[in-house]
Amino acid sequence: MGISSFRLIAGEKRPATEIEAQKEAGVGQFETMILDNLKKAGVQNTIKNERLKLDRIDPYAGEWLHAEGEYTEKDGTTRRVAVCIGPEYGTVGTELVKKAAKEAVKGVGFDLLIVCGFAFDPHVSEEAKRYGKLNVLVTRMNPDLSMGDELLKTTGAGNLFMVFGEPDVDIRKQKDGKVVVKIKGVDIYDPTTGQIRSNSTDDIACWFIDTDYNEESFFVRHAYFTGADEPYEKLKRALKAEIDEAVWSSLYSTVSRPFDIPKTGKIAIKVINHYGDEVLKVYEVK
Repeated sequence: MGISSFRLIAGEKRPATEIEAQKEAGVGQFETMILDNLKKAGVQNTIKNERLKLDRIDPYAGEWLHAEGEYTEKDGTTRRVAVCIGPEYGTVGTELVKKAAKEAVKGVGFDLLIVCGFAFDPHVSEEAKRYGKLNVLVTRMNPDLSMGDELLKTTGAGNLFMVFGEPDVDIRKQKDGKVVVKIKGVDIYDPTTGQIRSNSTDDIACWFIDTDYNEESFFVRHAYFTGADEPYEKLKRALKAEIDEAVWSSLYSTVSRPFDIPKTGKIAIKVINHYGDEVLKVYEVK
């Protein structure tokens, strides 16, 4: 039986021997590939000219941080950036974000922490807000990064590392006690300025609600479509069939149908943009 290499699951404590080995040998093959592509591609949000371009990125022999570098904001200010790379197989959890952020604020500290992952726990976005002046950028890596150089040649560099903001929603109770959700857009982070602003629903392809979220699995109990550019006509062409306009009008909406207060006390909202990037956020509703 050959020797296999296993990557740490996010949140597990790393043995001291592993940390020392990383300091001596530098980052591993997976991390090196990610950093090479991050240097070339930068971090993109959903707006064309708002890409974070790294001026420099070098391996960093930290406990939870894999690289450090610099970038220049639009006003010419140079900022320090740290990079934490999540597991090759698995989900980035709040513990990894917490430990990487605490390491990033030590000493002189960094201005920005980029946390890269293929998938994220739904509570990560809340954890990322807790570190004051340190901006924590939750960055989704394109799955093509795990498929090798040949497939990467067909993937645009612009969407290898994407930051997709949180849903901007209004949750209200009606007089009959039922709950209605209105989606107003997505909070977009501009990585070139560090500013967050709300964007319209035009960038949202569809959104889903789990109206009784159990914190284990997301069940699509409500599904809605939004976005500009006549999605109704596009859907008809894609399905090559006529669609009942009355049914479609109930699905093409930024306002949900009323639903009961969740027994779990929580709902979850998943938003997907036109690039296929998705974000999940959990809300308490009692």
